Amino acid sequence: MSEGEAIKPNFITQIIDKDLAANKHGGKVHTRFPPEPNGYLHIGHAKSICLNFGVAETYANGRCNLRFDDTNPEKESQEYIDSIAADVKWLGCEWEEPVRHASSYFDQLFEYAIELINNGKAYVCSLTPDEMTAYRGSLKEPGKPSPYRDRSVEENLDLFHRMAKGEFADGAHVLRAKIDMASPNINMRDPILYRIRRAHHHQTGDKWCVYPMYDYTHPISDALEGITHSLCTLEFEDHRPLYDWVLDNISIDCHPQQIEFARLNLNYTVTSKRKLKKLVDEKYVEGWDDPRMPTLAGLRRRGYTPRSIRSFCNAIGVTRSEGVVDVAMLEFAIREDLNERAPRAMCVLHPLKVVITNYPEGQVEELVAPAHPQNESMGTRTVPFAREIYIDQEDFRESANKHFKRLVLGKEVRLRNAYVIRCDEVIKNEAGEPIELRCVYDADTLGKDPEGRKVKGVIHWVAADQAVDVEVRLYDRLFNHESPDAQKEVEFTEFLNPESLVVLSGAKAEASLRQAGSEVPYQFEREGYFYLDPIKAAQGELVFNRTVTLRDTWAKIEAKGE
Repeated sequence: MSEGEAIKPNFITQIIDKDLAANKHGGKVHTRFPPEPNGYLHIGHAKSICLNFGVAETYANGRCNLRFDDTNPEKESQEYIDSIAADVKWLGCEWEEPVRHASSYFDQLFEYAIELINNGKAYVCSLTPDEMTAYRGSLKEPGKPSPYRDRSVEENLDLFHRMAKGEFADGAHVLRAKIDMASPNINMRDPILYRIRRAHHHQTGDKWCVYPMYDYTHPISDALEGITHSLCTLEFEDHRPLYDWVLDNISIDCHPQQIEFARLNLNYTVTSKRKLKKLVDEKYVEGWDDPRMPTLAGLRRRGYTPRSIRSFCNAIGVTRSEGVVDVAMLEFAIREDLNERAPRAMCVLHPLKVVITNYPEGQVEELVAPAHPQNESMGTRTVPFAREIYIDQEDFRESANKHFKRLVLGKEVRLRNAYVIRCDEVIKNEAGEPIELRCVYDADTLGKDPEGRKVKGVIHWVAADQAVDVEVRLYDRLFNHESPDAQKEVEFTEFLNPESLVVLSGAKAEASLRQAGSEVPYQFEREGYFYLDPIKAAQGELVFNRTVTLRDTWAKIEAKGE
């Protein structure tokens, strides 16, 4: 992560400071980011990434691992692994090499399970899933011991080894920890440690037909890697006693400290992997990297920057208090970033032809415009000016009140970085819609106001013959409800925003965008911030995705109660 972006002090750093003062963990700070490779990372994961890697960066000799907790091969794939590694690297985070996989520890996990059996701490249970649920009890009633709970060590060892050899059908037996069926914490009521699954694993192939559960694998993986502070979200708080129990009951030297923090809840957004996968599988979006998706791949394709996401995560902070963050904070972060460094360009989204009748036919004038009005170091760009230009349809009215600061029939307006023009005539089609404007220009107004009169309005434009044909995709929030998945009686897809994507195929851009870079954000003047779609660019197409509008239009909509 970049210099100057260290995480703000928070309750976790306070714990670590005390640990270092007491020389706990030998003065080391070692964290990890442990995603399950069963989907693409989303904006909620960015908070955890920034925290884990930020903590490691904040402290001298701090380290952070990237580990895939790959215990459920039926829902995992190499595609997800590759995308996650790419996202973490894109955010600017460097992990302690090599990339780890929980599956690399399957042999050790199996041996620790044998140890638990030998010590009378685990047993093979043959209840069906429905029976196990009935025996488990509820939040108000204690569970009942399984009739298989008192199997001998010898019988448990024999059954567990035979499970691993594939002698039993999937679901016939499980290995359970022997803890306390009357515990008020349901997670401690003899949780499952291993289950039989005949599934091909993306890392281990067909070596195993028994797979360890996440709650068993996670603490041991942390300990094997020498993790000092295991940072996770609040939903794992009730799992912490099991995390500690596993490590306390096997012969392992390291015992990381699990610390929970509040996850990122963002309004107008869904971050459940299951629901995001539904959007992809049922074709509500084009894929995991659809620019409307809250995935890091989608945000990257839309034009969000690592800096803006890190800035956003730093702004929301790290606490133990659950809450909902306004997505406008994320949009503010990208506006702040792009306003500083996005070069300017002009693009007419809804072209209306203008003929400047007193400008010489066939003449093309090369005007010079700043690449960025507040940053001279970014240099200048050349903008062709000619007799025929395009302006935006929204910038013209035949008649308008004094608040309309654009082009009006019979009145003047300034063209950005060019001349003042006056509209004298409107040509319409059979439907009565303007299709061409006849204007005159004041040749003495380049870079200065006309003598004796003041022109207030400024509009953008492009020269017609020199313009570049581009497709512009106006992306907006995917949902039009602030809590799309909070309505239990209504499917979350009912709140999809029908205006989340508007495709404009006839936009006209200034000539400089013919050489637009696929990694360069642009501010289309008076329109918003745009980013050349990298996938379309690789196919030779000029398709610009709107990253964010210049202003928070949703705030105005909500203020009106619409």
